[in-house]
Amino acid sequence: MPSTPYEQTWVDRGTDRIGVQRYAEPEPDRPVAGVRVVIWPAMGVPARFYRPFATALREAGLSVAIADLRGTGASTPRATLRSRYGYGELAEDVGAVLAALPPDRRRRPVLLVGHSLGGQACLLHLARAGDHGVAGLALVAVGLPYWRVYRGRRRLVVLPFTQAIHATAAVLRVWPGWGFGGRQAHGVIRDWSFTARTGRFPTVGGVDLDAAVAAVRTPVLAVSLERDQYTPAPTVDHLVGKLAAAPVQREHYDGEADHFSWARATGGPIADRVAQFATTLAE
Repeated sequence: MPSTPYEQTWVDRGTDRIGVQRYAEPEPDRPVAGVRVVIWPAMGVPARFYRPFATALREAGLSVAIADLRGTGASTPRATLRSRYGYGELAEDVGAVLAALPPDRRRRPVLLVGHSLGGQACLLHLARAGDHGVAGLALVAVGLPYWRVYRGRRRLVVLPFTQAIHATAAVLRVWPGWGFGGRQAHGVIRDWSFTARTGRFPTVGGVDLDAAVAAVRTPVLAVSLERDQYTPAPTVDHLVGKLAAAPVQREHYDGEADHFSWARATGGPIADRVAQFATTLAE
């Protein structure tokens, strides 16, 4: 399946601007042409990485856009020692991109699709701002990297690994991206390492994010992958356990796909399942 061309646009966020790839509208006779999808990537992964996934969704009849997280891909500038943003700002970026979508006379429902950190940002947006215009949330390989829920030797590695990255970012005031996650603002690493240490989201702006997540009512599809080296099933279960009010469809897939390779497949069960989930939102 050839990749579909897209238009590169940006959303201004004060000192930063968020790159958004907007794909051509699907044919109007497609089965789920009434749903708009906005994809949010994993930490350090540019939007262009998801082109095969986006193309498969568009072929299924979905309107698709992909946003780059702050400091990644087409989003500028890259994280520096002066960057002060963390999870709170990433969640606000989700709302800003949704607000900047072209006017839609058909009032089509929006499906947020998040991968890893991008999925956390989407969930925290819903927790802080509500589901205004968002009909569903698909989380692919999205969990909390709480060290206690890992199994076997991974449990012994996750805590020192995540806290060493935090310590390095605290000293350097930025994470240079040495072998993990790409270049990141210190605040993002601080909040990410907090989740690994405590199993909770941090308090942001005086808001208990765990309590806010528990109040989310948006329908959720949460998918884990058997060969996921970073977000194994127990970390997804730990996150899903916080969704006390939301209707959740929890699924696990065997096969060869890992934390990243699923997004490069030209089709496959993940794109098919997300498209199927979208049909329930269009009804």
